[in-house]
Amino acid sequence: MFEVRVEADFAAAHFLRDYNGKCENLHGHNYKVYAHVRGEKLNEGGMLMDFTQLKGALRTVCKSIDHTNLNDLEVFNQNPSAERIAMFIYNGIIAECKKNGVDLSDEPGKTTPVLFAVDVFETDTSRARYSI
Repeated sequence: MFEVRVEADFAAAHFLRDYNGKCENLHGHNYKVYAHVRGEKLNEGGMLMDFTQLKGALRTVCKSIDHTNLNDLEVFNQNPSAERIAMFIYNGIIAECKKNGVDLSDEPGKTTPVLFAVDVFETDTSRARYSI
């Protein structure tokens, strides 16, 4: 099994509803995001996937939420936890890649590359992962 990983970052504000602690107040993070793709076969060029394609998709999704108050985005249902942000970015990468003719979704028996995880770091020591 082969794996590639790319990373991007973005800055955003949020607060957590239904939470008792300092994170219930509006605050911000400089998020770091990793996108992981894996697969069993390499292409003719000896690569699992072109880093440029994956990085471009990840950066496009991160740019869409950069310097925002994540609570203002309906998709997070007023609770933009790191877990929900990871799922949002995962789904965004799948959609961006499909627009560019690359299918990273998972299906039984698929032999082409699959996006299997997105990690979102709020700090260097706090990470949430969304994976298949």
